[in-house]
Amino acid sequence: MVIVRGKGKKPPRKHTVKIKLNDKEKQVLDKFCKKYKITNRSKLLREVIFSTVLSKFEEDYPSLFDEI
Repeated sequence: MVIVRGKGKKPPRKHTVKIKLNDKEKQVLDKFCKKYKITNRSKLLREVIFSTVLSKFEEDYPSLFDEI
């Protein structure tokens, strides 16, 4: 559960998550960021990860009627 303090303020990020990339993955990420002038990679990765997570949650959400 995320609690937002005040209007327009974001909760502080105090947890660190590290990932490791191989050389090819790092090259692709660097190329993508350069092409689209992305300077904040953390924001990019957070958005990509959570859009995938939330999409999966929506898929898994039980429906009122079972699909055949």
